Amino acid sequence: MKKRVVSLALALSMVAGLTACGGDAATEGSTDAAATGEISADAYLSSDTEGKVINIYCWNDEFRTRVEAVYDKVDHTSDDGTITYLTDGTEIHWTVNPNQDGVYQKKLDEALMNQADADADNKVDMFLSETDYVVKYTDAEADVAIPLTALGIDPETDLADQYDFTKTVASDANGIQRGSTWQACPCLFVYRRDIAQDTFGTDDPDEIHAKVADWDTMKASGEELKAKGYYTLATYADTFRAYGNSISAPWVEAGSTEINVDPQIVNWINDSKEWLDAGLIDGNIKGQWNDDWNKAMGSQSKVFGFLLPAWGIDFVLSPNWDGAEGSWAVTDGPQAFNWGGSFIHGCSGTDNPEHIKEIMLAVTADKDNLMKITNDYLDFTNTQSGMKEIAEDESFGADFLGGENPFKYFQPAASSIEMTTLSSYDQGCVELIQNSFSDYFQGQVDYDTAKANFERAIMERYPEITAVNWPE
Repeated sequence: MKKRVVSLALALSMVAGLTACGGDAATEGSTDAAATGEISADAYLSSDTEGKVINIYCWNDEFRTRVEAVYDKVDHTSDDGTITYLTDGTEIHWTVNPNQDGVYQKKLDEALMNQADADADNKVDMFLSETDYVVKYTDAEADVAIPLTALGIDPETDLADQYDFTKTVASDANGIQRGSTWQACPCLFVYRRDIAQDTFGTDDPDEIHAKVADWDTMKASGEELKAKGYYTLATYADTFRAYGNSISAPWVEAGSTEINVDPQIVNWINDSKEWLDAGLIDGNIKGQWNDDWNKAMGSQSKVFGFLLPAWGIDFVLSPNWDGAEGSWAVTDGPQAFNWGGSFIHGCSGTDNPEHIKEIMLAVTADKDNLMKITNDYLDFTNTQSGMKEIAEDESFGADFLGGENPFKYFQPAASSIEMTTLSSYDQGCVELIQNSFSDYFQGQVDYDTAKANFERAIMERYPEITAVNWPE
């Protein structure tokens, strides 16, 4: 068997018996068949009969709430949120572990390693992954995520209305789609209306877009904001996804053991240092997902705006805002890019293929359901026609944004997104490049030392990497 290019944790699980996590029912032959497109559903199942317990692994209650909202077999969920009871007598058991510090992946990998020997009611049936590490689970050699066609889902017809880039991200290197998502995650510039009025004399989205239309324009506008005592952005990490999710090639090409640092990453490094030295970014906020970053979204903050997808407004900005509703607005940022996405996978070895198919189609393929999710949760959902309709609906508005229709901007941004094929090294590269250059941004090390620190850190995490190539 050729070498699997997956993370070390999962690779060890595979060696221990997870060649395909269904045990006796899933063999190396299913991997070979999946690679050629000759896919048999039987190769991925542990039983000929549908089970009565569906075990779903995830990192928060987001997917559960979407299932409850649109899956017609949901009866009710326990008060503690751990079990959803279906009308046909089946139970969904939710196993939730936090994404932070890799806890979710570690717990999922442990369960996958035990999948072959687990009782039917304890097998993983469905699990979620994020864009940063989806390749780890959709890898054809790992064969952990069931090809959609083996579940009876035809991506060409059943998922025809989805955004193409989301289907690409959920596919293995052979182009076999092994997951689906209800989200597309284009990012916009979300800004404080009061700071816009104080600095520019207007909070109109189109006029503010003219102030942030590209990076040079945004920097010039940043000087105006600085003169008024404001920061353009909270941290250098706030721009990383714009650059990092717009690279032209994977960090590691298929079959290679060398990391190629894209020119866009070097642009991010150089621009971040320039902006930080100019005082346009708050140097006291070191990265995202920390207390200082959260406070930068509060009413006492001097930060003008953030580059966020729809989920970022709903799950991050809104909970951290302590001011009046309608204080924020959105407009197009300096460039279109995607950030995030929760992908749903059926797990090899499941005994619930019919329920998996129903849930996946209900949450990610039914236009009416996706429109309901958008209306209920403000998600930018994975229906091209639906998002176009909402973008053009003059009656649609978000209370948090003062009645503004954010989909007027989200929809064209999503239509312009193109993403390169991902690699299983993406998450490590994304994390370590930011960690290594944080000291450089803070003036603690020079540029060459930061480069050397990244090279050392990446090779410690991935011992099989033989070189790191920087653009000339």
